[in-house]
Amino acid sequence: MNDSQKHIIGLVFYPGMTALDVIGPQTVFTGLPGVQVHRIWKTLDPISTDDGMVIVPDTTFADCPALDVVCIGGGRGQGAVTDDPELLNFLQQQGRTAKFVTSVCGGSEFLAKAGLLQGYRAATHWAAREQLAGLGIDVGTERVVIDRNRMTGGGVTAGIDFGLVVASKLCGEEAAKIAQLMMEYDPAPPFDAGSPEKAGTELVEKAMAQVAGVFNPPIKQGV
Repeated sequence: MNDSQKHIIGLVFYPGMTALDVIGPQTVFTGLPGVQVHRIWKTLDPISTDDGMVIVPDTTFADCPALDVVCIGGGRGQGAVTDDPELLNFLQQQGRTAKFVTSVCGGSEFLAKAGLLQGYRAATHWAAREQLAGLGIDVGTERVVIDRNRMTGGGVTAGIDFGLVVASKLCGEEAAKIAQLMMEYDPAPPFDAGSPEKAGTELVEKAMAQVAGVFNPPIKQGV
């Protein structure tokens, strides 16, 4: 592939997002040849993530060019914006023309609500699989699920794996491998507890108690 070919990637930011969902892929993308990354929200005002980090977008919905890749992550605050009409409309508009429609973690819920995952398999955070399935989506358990031009990553750290898969599609396997090497992405976690299948029932139950209000919000009565 010609390195001079420019690929335009849009990362959607919003208040209450999990920074690593998007910063992981961003770290991959910014090391690729011929890639332009936009950090997008309604305004250019600073955004507070769910862990207190402050991020400043550089592109608004109104000013955003047509994207080759549109990507959105999840977050503990996503429930406040998953039904936001401006956000869903932006995803719908970009999703019609993007080469790849993508998400990381709970970001797949946004794509589903924008009508962009109907008839596709998708990944999400393990604690949100049931909720995504409830939206009529065929949910995969892989770290990265590829279904035609839909590419979705699992929870949080899976965004790095996801980013490398997207990199290989855009710029070739060698460029993706170089990006991985430059990041020194060579996982060797201290504990083998990174998935519900490995963590065991007791840890899963404790973790679910912490995230129950995020991925399984209470049902509103009378709606």
